[in-house]
Amino acid sequence: MELMICLASRYLEDDSIVVVGTGAPCAAAMLAQKMYSPRLMIMFEAGGIGPLLPSMPISVGDSRTFYRGLGASSMPEIMETCQRGLVDYTFLGGAQIDMYGNINSTMVGTDHARPKVRFPGSGGANDLASFCWKTMMITPQDKRRFTEKIDFVTSPGYLDGPGAREAAGLPPGTGPYKVITDLCVIGFDGESKRMKVENIHPGLDREVIAENTGFELLWSENLVQSEPPTAAELQCLREEVDPYRYIIGRSGPG
Repeated sequence: MELMICLASRYLEDDSIVVVGTGAPCAAAMLAQKMYSPRLMIMFEAGGIGPLLPSMPISVGDSRTFYRGLGASSMPEIMETCQRGLVDYTFLGGAQIDMYGNINSTMVGTDHARPKVRFPGSGGANDLASFCWKTMMITPQDKRRFTEKIDFVTSPGYLDGPGAREAAGLPPGTGPYKVITDLCVIGFDGESKRMKVENIHPGLDREVIAENTGFELLWSENLVQSEPPTAAELQCLREEVDPYRYIIGRSGPG
């Protein structure tokens, strides 16, 4: 979890805007703001705009999501800001994801009225995936989660391939950007829009990644090893971002 959070934080450059929920995405945004991108603007679905988070909030409406912020607005204003094309990044999660970055957070099964498992659903995730420029995901990787066909498209990735987002009426140039897992960092091929592995985490190889994926992955020609968290990143994450170990757990060192 610490590795995934640190890797995600490095993609959030200064002067960019990110909409996050709670959990690992919020930790990544906080770490980025404290370590690399002091002018990163963090926004929350419930209305917090540009807070300087003092500690880890436990919900998107937590009072800490407004602390020393630029504004205390509302969900409609946050979603309108996304629709206007002003938000660079968002983080999403889900139960299933396919090779085009489509996310299912609604149900498992074929009968919508009687699913095998019912999940919370979209919330604001569909809106964020539709209108933010770049969508990222932090998730464990296994065949049940990374599946060839998801049971329900809650949040759109590249749908069924090149041109599909645009044909559905979504803004050109938006879509999935990175999937950061416990095994690797995955981007998306510019032509086919399929998942392409870019970084492999230390101690792992292609076989392990392929075994934990339910579809064929593409591989970057410039495949590199992920840079482990630095001592400074870990200290900041453990002592400032998540000192109570809500996200990174209570069993780790430090």
